[in-house]
Amino acid sequence: MAGRHTIILMQPSQNRATRTFMDFNSVNHALDGRLLYGMTGICGLYERKIRDINPMARDLTYDINDLYNFIDGLTDISALVFDRSLHAFLPYDRRWIKQEMFQHLKRLAQQ
Repeated sequence: MAGRHTIILMQPSQNRATRTFMDFNSVNHALDGRLLYGMTGICGLYERKIRDINPMARDLTYDINDLYNFIDGLTDISALVFDRSLHAFLPYDRRWIKQEMFQHLKRLAQQ
């Protein structure tokens, strides 16, 4: 999934005015928090939330279940991933995002 343009569509709360999107160069960037056009990925959003709750904390510690709870707590989240062979974006749901997040973090842990 590296190098595949990815758009994350998100609605954090029931308020429709909170709908937003984030644009990334790859699925991995969308997941781990790297920036493109000033946007933060899903892990980065969660880490920002933790820092907002605990501004005095020096180190952030969380596990995959915490991240899953954050994702599940969003009113809506989905991904559009560009498929070069189709020249189109393919939609993926919350469950797919969580599966990709697990695989991505597993790869990072093995490095």
